[in-house]
Amino acid sequence: MKKTIAIFLHHPTCSIESVNGVISALAPNYNIRVFTRHKVPDGFFDTVDMVVFPGGVGDDSAFVSLLKNNIDEIKTFLHRGGRYLGICMGAYWADSYYFGLLKDTRVVQYIKRPKSDIKSSYATTLPIVWRGEEQRMYFYDGPTFVGGEFEKIATYANGDPMAIVQGSVGLIGCHLESEDSWYMKKNMRPHWHYGEHHDLLLQFVVDYLLEENQMALF
Repeated sequence: MKKTIAIFLHHPTCSIESVNGVISALAPNYNIRVFTRHKVPDGFFDTVDMVVFPGGVGDDSAFVSLLKNNIDEIKTFLHRGGRYLGICMGAYWADSYYFGLLKDTRVVQYIKRPKSDIKSSYATTLPIVWRGEEQRMYFYDGPTFVGGEFEKIATYANGDPMAIVQGSVGLIGCHLESEDSWYMKKNMRPHWHYGEHHDLLLQFVVDYLLEENQMALF
């Protein structure tokens, strides 16, 4: 039986484009449900195995206003062992100021870190080492992770973590869910990944969050 993933959508904070990319990556293996800022039905999370908070454009302080109708249900889901995947904005929301999901680890802007290879907020691609292999991934003011203990899955050019797993929480700073339309600018076009990063995102979920205990997919 397929496990079920619930994805939060509120454009542009957790954008339609990001949600669509996550669905494209994960739908082959999982049932997908989408929820918004509106109150979910009673029992909505009872059959959910993982929640996903994707990326977008906006201030992370929107957390309170966007999630106030469902925050208690989400926290109950997480406290009983539900899995959490945060991408960019969603990764910031794992910090102690928001969901408070991490032990002794803070989520901070990569662009403000020492020796970061980008110092301002704009859409680009960055060199990343993902599970030991060099990649170039879509980045838009994503986070890195400081302090505490976690499994480091990927790193930025300066060695800071780009993707981590801590318990039932998986966090990613770059946009592996990015789609073809994100790479239309001339300087971005050569770095389109032809869906390969969707495969990496799916394998991340399989291996680290939903514990499929199966052979590698790719």
